[in-house]
Amino acid sequence: MIEIDATPFLFQFGSLALSWHGLFSFIGVGAAVFLVGRWANFRDIDPDDIYSIAVWAILGGIIGARLVHVIDNLNIYAENPIQIFEVWKGGIGLWGGLLGGFFGGAIYCKIMDYPIGIIADLTAPAMIFAQSIGRLGDIVNGEHCANYTNQFFGYVWTDPTSAAAYCLNGLGTSVQPVIFYEILGNFLILLIIWNLRNRLKPAGMLFALYLTLYSILRFAIQFFREDGIWFFSMQEAHFIAISVLVITIPVLAIWARLGNPEILKKEFSDLAPKLSRAERRRRSSKDN
Repeated sequence: MIEIDATPFLFQFGSLALSWHGLFSFIGVGAAVFLVGRWANFRDIDPDDIYSIAVWAILGGIIGARLVHVIDNLNIYAENPIQIFEVWKGGIGLWGGLLGGFFGGAIYCKIMDYPIGIIADLTAPAMIFAQSIGRLGDIVNGEHCANYTNQFFGYVWTDPTSAAAYCLNGLGTSVQPVIFYEILGNFLILLIIWNLRNRLKPAGMLFALYLTLYSILRFAIQFFREDGIWFFSMQEAHFIAISVLVITIPVLAIWARLGNPEILKKEFSDLAPKLSRAERRRRSSKDN
């Protein structure tokens, strides 16, 4: 078993505390903004525009991440609604951060008339990389309750202040390393979209592929997690993943046709009026 006995906080000073999760999340977001800003030059986009978009994307991400967490734990927050706004005490959902960040950035791009598809494609590899960095903090904190396992690669949290103490399989119990599974899957997704970053057309397709692949990954991993059951033995993240797939798979299918010049050429030729045999002969004689 892999024993983790680290405290979840980097430091604490009275009510002020910095968790490892918060630190790695900050590093991940900072790295994503930096990378997209650097890549923007290759698409003739001003990096300063990227930084402006990032402000709204981060704000949307924070709101979305908190909202998803609150909905999944509504029974807790219903007793004391004021806790909903106490973000500094922890409690966010990655799905909400991704989707909230996308909508926050997309709305700002629409207002400022920036190319949403191009910027989204630039963001895709940076986002999946940032997610992996943020997940490192989850390992230290003991977050994401998981099912029991007796395999040698199981994680065991022992620090009494660890978030694992609130799980059904709490401290001292070997559980599935769901965070490691996700990090491993994230890097596989990164490898795929990085190799396709200059091949997929039209703009926006790479980001849609990123969301599709992550939805499939998260849907599978969620069966190893110990989150609250909603319906049909599935959890909140399952239903979010399904909802995303319902949108992205048709979008990818449609865009794949629109982005293929050979298909477009054939479809437009099929729509063109057909000439009679006599008209074709007359045109041929004129050309000759």
